[in-house]
Amino acid sequence: MARTGSSRRRAVRPARPHALILAAIVAGLATPAAAQPAPRLAIPATTLDRALTMLGRQAGVDIVSLDPGLARVRTPAVTGAVSAAAALGRLLRGSGYRAERIDARSFRVVRDTAPVRRAQPERRGAPVPRADLPPPVTTSADIIVTASKQRVSLLRYPGSLSTAGHAMPPGAPAPDLGTLARVSPILQTTGFGPGRDKVFIRGIADSSFIGATQSTASVYFGDVQLGFSGADPAIRLYDMAGVEVLEGPQGTLYGAGAIGGVIHLMPNPVDLRHAGGSMTAGVTVTRGGAGGADLATTLNLPLIADVAGVRGTLYRVRDGGYIDDAYRGARDVNRVDTQGGRLALRVVPGAGWTVDLGGLYQLIRAADAGYAERQVGDLARRSGLAQPYDNDILLGSIGVTRRFDSGLELVSATGLAAASADDLFEASRRQAGAGAPIIYQTQRTKRLLSHEMRLSRHGADGGSWVVGLSLLDNRDSQNRAFGFAATPMEIIGVTNRTRSASLFGEASIAVRPDVTLTLGLRATQARTDGDPSFRPRSQNFIAGQLTRRVDPTVAFSWKLAPELAMFGRVQTGFRTGGLAVARLIGRVADFRPDAIILAELGLRRLRQGPTGVAFTATLSQARWRDIQADLVTRRGLPYTANIGDARIGAVEGMADWVPFAGFDATLSFLYTGNRVRGALADTSLRDNRRLPDTPPIAVSGALRYEWAAGARSRLGVAASASYVGRSVLGAGDLFDVTQGRYGVADVSAWWTQGRSTMTLSVDNALDGSGNRFASGNPLILSARDQTTPLRPVNARLGVKIGF
Repeated sequence: MARTGSSRRRAVRPARPHALILAAIVAGLATPAAAQPAPRLAIPATTLDRALTMLGRQAGVDIVSLDPGLARVRTPAVTGAVSAAAALGRLLRGSGYRAERIDARSFRVVRDTAPVRRAQPERRGAPVPRADLPPPVTTSADIIVTASKQRVSLLRYPGSLSTAGHAMPPGAPAPDLGTLARVSPILQTTGFGPGRDKVFIRGIADSSFIGATQSTASVYFGDVQLGFSGADPAIRLYDMAGVEVLEGPQGTLYGAGAIGGVIHLMPNPVDLRHAGGSMTAGVTVTRGGAGGADLATTLNLPLIADVAGVRGTLYRVRDGGYIDDAYRGARDVNRVDTQGGRLALRVVPGAGWTVDLGGLYQLIRAADAGYAERQVGDLARRSGLAQPYDNDILLGSIGVTRRFDSGLELVSATGLAAASADDLFEASRRQAGAGAPIIYQTQRTKRLLSHEMRLSRHGADGGSWVVGLSLLDNRDSQNRAFGFAATPMEIIGVTNRTRSASLFGEASIAVRPDVTLTLGLRATQARTDGDPSFRPRSQNFIAGQLTRRVDPTVAFSWKLAPELAMFGRVQTGFRTGGLAVARLIGRVADFRPDAIILAELGLRRLRQGPTGVAFTATLSQARWRDIQADLVTRRGLPYTANIGDARIGAVEGMADWVPFAGFDATLSFLYTGNRVRGALADTSLRDNRRLPDTPPIAVSGALRYEWAAGARSRLGVAASASYVGRSVLGAGDLFDVTQGRYGVADVSAWWTQGRSTMTLSVDNALDGSGNRFASGNPLILSARDQTTPLRPVNARLGVKIGF
């Protein structure tokens, strides 16, 4: 449950109005509200969720609601000396909601059982709000950490958390996680291309290559897990309420594979009251490259008002190529086409029950690899044939939620994800007079069935708890072929199947009004069985592994002032082991589980009101044992091994300053120092014995200003810049290859007229060059001259229309 109000118990509401529970806490005054003179209110015409938040703060009362639809209702302005009860009456008149008095200073807002009348627009001629409207701008003090599974307010949350993508201009094309990583220092990524990149959080990076190991960062779509191992599927984030990044490890709440953290993708829920939608389209031009385009549409349709509805999204995106192949005489070979869609059905039968059915699909088709070779040119290479790849994913989910009058919440979430990926690489460098090309092909199929059931409650004093059960069944198969392009021969691959069951619980106890202590525990039993694709030449492997783990959490939050809190946390995490391809063709071998423990201490300040400063600063130290890593040999063939141990220290910070309405300045950075110890790492130069793809320093900053240009028009401009320091491809002398050390600047401008927005954005506006990633074809890595260049300066003209 969440509330709105002011003073000592100030908590927060969801960062987006589409979250399932509107939360607002504003603490009461020392004397009952009824005993006070009518407060002077200044509440502008806005949406109902925001109006209730402002009323609670200005009148010093608590207003509680569990309804997700408040953000879709417009309210009139309320000004002057008005009692809280009278102001509530004005705000709720004709809205379909009513207020119930709890006590002298507390109210509950619920749906009115009388026939619903649509709320009046805020002014004559103004359109009735619909599902296409963007969520209202919120302050950082209004965030509920939904990924904590307890709906804890951000000020009370005892850990590092960031939101991604909030600075995107209106009407911009939907990013994927790889795009967000380029402007968010807390995220790192490889550069093989959308659909086959790995994403890391806060420098917890195992290797640059894809193999049998479980991912270090768990990606969730709503309440269900998208994948277990392999690359990030690069879901295009259309029609999303937000993206939360919980920095890891998150072993207590999320189990194996969350050693780096959790990325929580939050789609907009179905709106059961208003029909509407939007359409976005854009064209992109790139200096010296091919053009691109994007098209997306979203439609929300109530089937039975307040009972059932559907919401769907379809999209198609083409990223034009910009790399030439000098040997084949082909231009702009690295084109990527993405198409996908989502469909959600929500049913609210009553008595606190909500049922959500969802489906998602996405197909990525890349015409060729996206790397260049220094000997050929900054944006060119030589290869004897195209090296395409594709990545497909399907996800189906069933979610059932029951909210009780007592404040309890029961959640059951079941998901089935199926993915496949095909890759082709040329196995030799092209030279004049070279013979028939030799290729290396991989085919991977994955199937993940997951289920979680949990019960939680959030108390008014800041305390909360959650207990749950989690079940998982994952199957990951890899087949490989190597040889001449016309007649490649199958070589050994592996299939891993992991089944796990976990019981978990976490409780936050308010030991004092300003101090919350959090304790948690997760008990896991996991078994991984591995089989080669055909009988191996060596029988020296383990067909099954059983892992039993207990992952604790100890954390605290200390509220130093109404807007300022200190937090600290100690938590562990792990990844399961399995069977993987070993060195040399025709061998397989077992790799062991790895484990991590992290301690962090941070300070968080939230902005109260429309202007001011919000910031977070965190120190952390981690120890990572028996690191699993997917690597390649000098011939470029993959294998998996435990490479040693690492210590990782990090300092990170984020600041958000709004000096006056409409202007926003943000700055974020990550500084990390790490050292890998092990036989492989010891072959590197001393300064290169580092975790892969993790620069010591990464910084990003942005300025944004938006202002009214008429009764229904707004103009806006934004500029951002980021810098990525030097990193290496991995631990070991083969991977002592420098990458990074570049900066990028972007600018954009937009014009909003009613429900339509036109946007002009220029990425890499200074046309900078840089090597994002020092590989694109692992089979020729030993030549050590591959680069993954930045896309040259490119401009997009886009439009978004709501209806």
